[in-house]
Amino acid sequence: MESVDKFKMTAAVVLVALGVAGFYLVPADQGALRVLSVIAGLLLAATTIWFSQPGRNFVDYARDSVKEAQKVVWPSKKETWQMTGIVFLFVGVLALFMWAVDSGLTWLFYGVILGR
Repeated sequence: MESVDKFKMTAAVVLVALGVAGFYLVPADQGALRVLSVIAGLLLAATTIWFSQPGRNFVDYARDSVKEAQKVVWPSKKETWQMTGIVFLFVGVLALFMWAVDSGLTWLFYGVILGR
């Protein structure tokens, strides 16, 4: 990362900190102004990051992510319900299996080996 980008990232952190500090410096009865100071700090920080190389890389990554998400073939409502039913059935069968193993081991250890 270039020193200019490091400076921009540091400036963005400082801007967020100033926005939060503004929130606490403004009197409590000025709620809208307090929130506005935080929002202004965040917006100024985002603008600063936008013009840095890491910010541009993030924007490119986000655009590529949206393009990839548009390529996904989402299941229909019927397919979703079918898969949900299969998951519930599998969980039920697994729960019965785990109960049977637990009960069997309990009987083996406490009933047969320890004789309680």
